[in-house]
Amino acid sequence: MVSDSLERSQIADYVQLLNTPKRLIYLNLLAGLFRGVGMAIGFTLLTAMIIYVLTRSFVANLPIIGDFLGELVWIIQQYLRGKS
Repeated sequence: MVSDSLERSQIADYVQLLNTPKRLIYLNLLAGLFRGVGMAIGFTLLTAMIIYVLTRSFVANLPIIGDFLGELVWIIQQYLRGKS
């Protein structure tokens, strides 16, 4: 029963992997490379979706933003006229 449990957990394969440092380094390097590429692709897709949603929402609310920017420019002009 214990031998079956050890065989299923593949401890012998793990010990053999630990005893071959070159293979362990190679597998860790390969795993790290794939994790990095996966994160880069995932982050790129997430950023693209966020930018897409934000541009769609800003296009829908453009008059509000235009009014806000116009008021901001007016305030800055009044401030600059008051200083000179």
